[in-house]
Amino acid sequence: MSLDLPRTEPRSVNPAADEVRQRLEHARTTRLAQLKALDDTGQNPGDHLMSNQKDAIKRVLTEIDEAFARVEDGTYGTCLGCSKSVPPERLEILPHTRYCVACQSRAA
Repeated sequence: MSLDLPRTEPRSVNPAADEVRQRLEHARTTRLAQLKALDDTGQNPGDHLMSNQKDAIKRVLTEIDEAFARVEDGTYGTCLGCSKSVPPERLEILPHTRYCVACQSRAA
């Protein structure tokens, strides 16, 4: 018997976490595609709009990575501002959010 079998990822015992990871992965893939499309169009040195769009996408990608870390450490879905649960509807729409609506509006 060969020991060179492909490794399989351990099956998660938390299906909700798997669903969150899928949503986050979809968000990341979408943002990476947007960034690639912007890169493929080329950029003039004076094109501040495109530069701002790229910066915004990169910020969201960072937020997505941070959300993956919160899933792993068990704090995903908890508002970083007030420590209350972020409503599931908000997480479904914006899976990488760090704040509930009230704390987000205070931060803005």
